[in-house]
Amino acid sequence: MSTTAQHVATIADLDPASGELLAEIPCASTMEVHAAVARARAAQRSWAELGVEARAAALSRFGERLAADAPSLGETVTREMGKTLRSAVGEVKGYASGVSAEAQEVVEALAPITYGDGASGGGANNVTTVHEPLGVVAAITPWNFPVGMPLSIITPALVAGNAVVFKPSEHTPLTGARLAELLQAELPEGVLELVQGDGTTGAALVEAEVDMVGFVGSRATGQRIMNAAAGSLKRLVLELGGKDPLVVFEDADLGAAARCAVEHSLRNTGQVCCSIERVYVADAIAEEFEAEVVRLAGEWTHGDGREDGVKMGPLVSEGQRAKVVAQVRAAVEEGANLRVGGVQPDGPGWFYPATVLTGVEQGHRITHEETFGPVVAVTRFDGSEDEGVRFANDTVYGLGANVWTGDPARGVRVAARLRAGQVGVNRYLGGASGSPWVGARQSGFGHLGGPDGHRQFTVPKTISIGR
Repeated sequence: MSTTAQHVATIADLDPASGELLAEIPCASTMEVHAAVARARAAQRSWAELGVEARAAALSRFGERLAADAPSLGETVTREMGKTLRSAVGEVKGYASGVSAEAQEVVEALAPITYGDGASGGGANNVTTVHEPLGVVAAITPWNFPVGMPLSIITPALVAGNAVVFKPSEHTPLTGARLAELLQAELPEGVLELVQGDGTTGAALVEAEVDMVGFVGSRATGQRIMNAAAGSLKRLVLELGGKDPLVVFEDADLGAAARCAVEHSLRNTGQVCCSIERVYVADAIAEEFEAEVVRLAGEWTHGDGREDGVKMGPLVSEGQRAKVVAQVRAAVEEGANLRVGGVQPDGPGWFYPATVLTGVEQGHRITHEETFGPVVAVTRFDGSEDEGVRFANDTVYGLGANVWTGDPARGVRVAARLRAGQVGVNRYLGGASGSPWVGARQSGFGHLGGPDGHRQFTVPKTISIGR
C-alpha cells in the first residue's frame, strides 16, 4: 500500500480477554483508499482474461494455503476477537475445505446459457447470455467470523473475474492482513488490495470508484452504505443483522428445543448474525422448558478462549459488552425475570456470563433491538400458530427463524408463514452446498451463495447472432 499520503488514524488492536494492546495498525487515508482502488482497476482486466477455470484454480490453491495455516491463523482470531481456540481453528479449517468447491460452483453458475434458435423473434437464430465481471468489488467484512465472512464475498467476486479491495473489521486487522497475504500469494499483483481502518476508511471505500460493495455487518451501517452508493448506482450485496426467533409448540421435543435455544443463543458468545435472540414457548410447557434452559445455560462457562474447557470467550469490545449489559438491565426493569447470569464480572477483559431471562414481554426493548451477546430471552405465547407466527414476525429483521413441533405438517405450515431467509424445522436453521444465504426484509439486500448469489458479482450480457 502506498505510503505517500498521511495516515489519518490508527487502530488500537486489543485482546478482548485482557485488554492488552496487540498492535497499532495505521488506517488508510482517503488518498490511499483511492490508490488501492486504482491498482485493482489496473489489474482487473488481465485477471478477467485468464478465464474462469484458471481463476478457480488459483482460489483452490489458496484454500490449500489457508488449511496449512489454520493453527496459526486460528490463534490470531482468538487473540483478536475472543472466540474459543477450537472454534477459531474450526472456522479456518471449515472455510479452507470449502473454497475449492465454492469456486467450482461459481464456474458452473457463470456458464453461458443458450436460448434456442430465435424463438423470441428479431431474426436471431442463436441467443446466448454470458456473465461478465463488474470490475472492482469492495469487500467490507465483520469481526465475528473474520475468515468465513470475507471469503463469502471474496471467493465469488474473484472467480467471477473481478478485482477486490478488502477492508476487514477494525477489531480483526491482523486476521484480515494474514488472510490477504495468503490470497495474494496465488493472485497477480493488484487483484486483491488490502486497506485497513475503521468506519471512516469503509466510507471512503464505498465512495471510491468501485463497481460493487459487498458488506456483512449491521443494519445501520448497511443503510448508510445504500445511501452512499445510490448516487453512482453501485451494485450492492448486503448481509445485515437479525433478531431470529425460535418458536416452540407444546408438542415439541422439549429437551431438543431447549438445547437448540441455549446453544444458538450462546454460541460465539452470542455474536452470530443468525443467533436465536427471541425464544417463544407455548404456555402449556413453558415452566418445564424454562427450567431446562436454565439448567443447560448454567453449564456454559466463560473465560479466555485459549483455556481448556471454556465454552464462551469474551465479547469483542467494551462497547459491545456495555450494549448487552444495558439491554439486560432494561429487560429486568421492564419486568423480565433474571434466572441465570446477568452480572458483569470484575477483572480485565470484556467477559459476560451466559444469561437467561424469562417473563420477557413482546414489547420489551430486548425483543426488538439486536443483542449480539450471550442472552437467552424467553417469552411465553398462547400456543397457537397464529400468535407464534405473529410474535416471530414482529420485527424489521428477517434473517433466520426456527420452529420446534411434534407435527411435521404444522412445522411446514409455520415455516411458510415466517418472514425469514432461512428457517429450521426441528433443527437449527442451515443450508447445504449450493443453497443461498438470504437476508429477508431489513436483514439484507441481495444474497450470497448459490448460483443466483454468485451471479450477483457479474452483469449478464445477452448476445444475439443472426442467420
